Amino acid sequence: MAEMVNSTDREPPASASQRILGFVQFCASRCGRRRRAIVRPVTAGVDATSRWRPGPKRLARLLLGLVLFGAGEALLVASDLGNSPWTVLAEGVGEQTTIGVGAATVALSLLVLLAWIPLRQVPGLGTILNALLVGAALGLVLEAVTTPDELAWRYGLVVGGIALVGLGSGLYLGSRLGAGPRDGLMLGLHRRTGVSVRLTRTALEVSVVVAGALLGGTAGIGTLAFAVLIGPAVQAALLLLRSAPAAQL
Repeated sequence: MAEMVNSTDREPPASASQRILGFVQFCASRCGRRRRAIVRPVTAGVDATSRWRPGPKRLARLLLGLVLFGAGEALLVASDLGNSPWTVLAEGVGEQTTIGVGAATVALSLLVLLAWIPLRQVPGLGTILNALLVGAALGLVLEAVTTPDELAWRYGLVVGGIALVGLGSGLYLGSRLGAGPRDGLMLGLHRRTGVSVRLTRTALEVSVVVAGALLGGTAGIGTLAFAVLIGPAVQAALLLLRSAPAAQL
């Protein structure tokens, strides 16, 4: 009798269709877990490494950095103690050719971008926005700031301009969204040679000043100060903001 009761309490065996349905559900659940394990890291990494699809924080850092960069350039111009080294070079090229300073600046930027190719420097959203926002910020700040009469205040503009360009560079380069033409050249040379950002940038700026002056460009004390100090300022900003190593920017 006990055996008969126990046999009646047992569940009836599953049919063939139920077994097939159970197997399909088991496979679907396993595939779903595996797919989530594969997709999640990739999705999270797109925003962290993409140079064209930034998240809100990286985009804000890029924009703020470029605005500060342009403001710093404007203070240097407003000091009336010498333009930035690359402007001196553009002026010298303009003196030796039939093109103006603006056209020479564009031509030099294109040549520098060509130099990225052997250095394998990768462009990004920051490369484009650099060309658009730095000049716009420079123009707006120049409208608000006039050249002071006192020499001490003009020196103050030079120091403030260098500090802002260094801080702006650290912010926008640290967003890892691509560098402007000259900063990209600096990073590419740094990565290929192993020389520090400070020395690489200083060597570039001093070489550009010398070339521009030889071609007829006008350099001043502000130009020389920028050429010597901007490299240390950029490297200090990158360290202060705890950016990724310069070779990865």
